[in-house]
Amino acid sequence: MRAPPPSGGRGLSTRLRTAKGRSTASQRWLERQLNDPYVRAAQQKGLRSRAAFKLIEMDEKHGLLRPGARVLDLGAAPGGWTQVAVERTAPGGRVVAVDLLPMDPVPGATVIQGDFQDDAVAAAALSALGGTADLVLSDMAPNTTGHGATDHLRIIALAELALDTALAALSPGGSFVAKVFQGGSERALLETLKRAFRAVRHAKPPASRKDSSELYVAATGFRGREG
Repeated sequence: MRAPPPSGGRGLSTRLRTAKGRSTASQRWLERQLNDPYVRAAQQKGLRSRAAFKLIEMDEKHGLLRPGARVLDLGAAPGGWTQVAVERTAPGGRVVAVDLLPMDPVPGATVIQGDFQDDAVAAAALSALGGTADLVLSDMAPNTTGHGATDHLRIIALAELALDTALAALSPGGSFVAKVFQGGSERALLETLKRAFRAVRHAKPPASRKDSSELYVAATGFRGREG
């Protein structure tokens, strides 16, 4: 499974036949969805979200997924990243998806509904993995407020929570990927990542919309837990 190339040439765009009952913002969003090559490709390939291609692109660049790997997907709903992880860790991989929200089953993955900060949920996830993780993923993002500084702080807080879980769950040499917003990761988060991993990079995969402030941090080569 590869990401679709960006639509080229003049192409044909789809317009809504009627805007009746829709706000201008809603109409723009729907038209963008209808004309988004990643949305169309996700539908054609049976993927649950266009976000699946972000993980595909980061994997192709950073080598995050491999056959037999154990993957913990935090905040996994609706399951696009989980689907990619299952496909790219086969044969022999184990994928565990955790989310507060209910999520339809993903063939080949274990889905756990609950708070990954809860000790019982964390223990269930590690048990389902059969040990430590080779990769911890987090595509979590808060609802945006429109206030840049507030949104940045809120998504960094989620990334820090995911990193805490990763530091407890990863095996030596493992990797961690989390969503942040442009402006980069806060200094404290970056310092922790650089101490814990051999390489830390920011990434904006092509599937991220150009007008989005979305950014990811990809850390590889986990050094192992201290003590």
